[in-house]
Amino acid sequence: MLDDDEDDISVALDRVAAAIDPQSSIPVSVQLRGALEYGIATGEIAANTRLPSVRKLAATLKLSPVTVSNVYATLQDRGHVTGRKGSGTFVTDRAPPSESDTRRLAAFERQIADLVKTGRELGLSRQDIAFRVSVAPHKTAQPIHILLLGTFLDATKAYADDLRPYLSKTDTVTAISLEQAQDTPHPACDLVICPHTLTSDAQRLFPEQPVVGLTLIPNERTRIALAGISPEATAVAVSYFDDFLPTLKSGINRFAPHLRRVTAVPRDHDGLDDLLTRIDVLIYATGAGYLTQTLRTDQTAIEYRHTPDGLSVESDLRPVIETVRAKKGKKEVRDENM
Repeated sequence: MLDDDEDDISVALDRVAAAIDPQSSIPVSVQLRGALEYGIATGEIAANTRLPSVRKLAATLKLSPVTVSNVYATLQDRGHVTGRKGSGTFVTDRAPPSESDTRRLAAFERQIADLVKTGRELGLSRQDIAFRVSVAPHKTAQPIHILLLGTFLDATKAYADDLRPYLSKTDTVTAISLEQAQDTPHPACDLVICPHTLTSDAQRLFPEQPVVGLTLIPNERTRIALAGISPEATAVAVSYFDDFLPTLKSGINRFAPHLRRVTAVPRDHDGLDDLLTRIDVLIYATGAGYLTQTLRTDQTAIEYRHTPDGLSVESDLRPVIETVRAKKGKKEVRDENM
């Protein structure tokens, strides 16, 4: 179905195709954009990956080339992809290292090599060297104040709790909803973190602060619950926001591929009440929990809740945090010397 140079994203694009429902009340353009954003945000469609051409993807998904072209344009406006003249459309590398950072990292690697060599000459094993480095006295890390922006405050507070173990004990994380950020004064912060889908809003609301898009995946409880659903069960997935429906459907396809009968609809779907009387399992997005009040005792409800992706936090977010920390420390030193 795909050319050889697109094989690396064939699985992701198969899930994109599975997430699009031509019969849904949600426009296929919104479904396609949401499904692609999900793949990019979770890393399933990696940075610098070349997407299929407009005509190729349109033919694969049986959509109009105009629809696909408009979706690509929207993704580019949001910073998710970039067009390279004569080459195609590529997933944006959101945090390419600067030339200065690259040089510093190379120098740091040389220092490590010298340290290991000296330790070996002294008869120390790699474990001995690592232990001595871990207990060596060092300057207290400069504390930074992080603002975590999300759609729902309750879910955003949970993201903040999940993020804290990756930070220094002196760092602080304040959770704030998009609604609060628009209506109330902004708390002071050194860095703003948000889901990738809110980066444009965050940059608009916090133009003076660095903004980092956070990769989210279904949390462990959600993944376990999805995996535990019987393959014979009938399920309905309900999104709170229309444009979250493709993300919800893609996540279920990824973490519960054994489910044979899943209907995905937005919360304002006309036939939702009838659907809820005929299913075994309700999978609902955060914000749609009120639907559980109508379920019978023999029906199961699963909240589809996200958590920060640990691998992405380590590889993408932590370097930015340490850069912000170092810059803040240098600024305070300059201020003390003035």
